[in-house]
Amino acid sequence: MKVKKLVTILSAVALSMTVSVNALAKDTIALVISTLNNPFFVTMKDSAQKEADKLGYNLIVLDSQDNPAKELANVQDLTVRGTKLMLINPTDSDAVGNAIIMANNAKIPVITLDRIANKGTVVSHIASDNRLGGKIAGDFIAEKLGNEAKIIQLEGIAGTSAARERGEGFNKVAQEHKFNVLASQPADFDRTKGLNVMQNLLTAHPAVQAVFAQNDEMALGALRALQTAGKSDVLVVGFDGTGDGIKAVQRGKLGATIAQRPDQIGIVGVQTANKVLRGEKVEAVIPVELELVIKK
Repeated sequence: MKVKKLVTILSAVALSMTVSVNALAKDTIALVISTLNNPFFVTMKDSAQKEADKLGYNLIVLDSQDNPAKELANVQDLTVRGTKLMLINPTDSDAVGNAIIMANNAKIPVITLDRIANKGTVVSHIASDNRLGGKIAGDFIAEKLGNEAKIIQLEGIAGTSAARERGEGFNKVAQEHKFNVLASQPADFDRTKGLNVMQNLLTAHPAVQAVFAQNDEMALGALRALQTAGKSDVLVVGFDGTGDGIKAVQRGKLGATIAQRPDQIGIVGVQTANKVLRGEKVEAVIPVELELVIKK
């Protein structure tokens, strides 16, 4: 009788473990993020993790290290790990298409965050209006310096929708305000590259009056280059609203940053994933509000 009872208990435990594993697999979602070497995306990841914990999901986070090949390998890995939905923050809007098509073929729904995908089927895209953000930055510079101001623009990673759209929004306003755009050069959303590119551009364009950097990391790099060169009168405007960017604005170092709330992108991403997995209808595009952050 004791042996029988023990067998019954062990069977119940085994069944319970199987149910738990199956439940975990059902509740697993993934976040494939372009890079965790950028505070903006770290904030997005952290907020997504908190929301996933709150809603009872197991969140797998994989870092693509700004490498499309790594991104594709991450997605391939996730297709065999019981992932029920993927949140993808693309490294490149064109290159990510192959990864999304792979997820589509595996019948795994995809939601894109911050950057669009130019190929593949996406259930929903969650991002700020980058063109509007570029326009807000340009209008702020015009308000401070007037028309025909001498401007340098630091661009993000070529091929990303964020860089293209922010540039489009800013360039349109630059034409309206007749800005003299002295140079517009990529610094890949990176602080060190922002510093190095700005140092080189300052040599060629010492008369610059303002810098628009398509993210806060490049803006902070540019600011360092300007400080080293003893130029304290150049207006620098960033984009993203990272913690470091906002602190620099509050200290009067950066003129402004366009805050696009990476925490909200992460939170809304997981909330939207929850709706999709529950069979609810979601919008194809879900905007996250922008805010012009200036010193108060």
